[in-house]
Amino acid sequence: MNKQELIDNMADSADISKAAAGRALDAMISSISGALKKGDSLTLVGFGTFSVRSRAARTGRNPKTGETIQIKAAKVPAFKAGKALKDAVN
Repeated sequence: MNKQELIDNMADSADISKAAAGRALDAMISSISGALKKGDSLTLVGFGTFSVRSRAARTGRNPKTGETIQIKAAKVPAFKAGKALKDAVN
């Protein structure tokens, strides 16, 4: 499913216009991104938790040349599925 299909599905399920569903989805994505940017986590009970994890610096290898390179530490977004979502998938 892509973004447009999700918007169509949201509009049908909530009985709202596609434009309103698109704005709601954009607002949700923006809110989640904003919370993660501040270093907060966001929990949607039953669905899951969005958080930021730190990845340590490490040594890697360029697959083309075999040369050893240093990979910088980074913060990466993470998602942990909640019980209700796991149960719905299984």
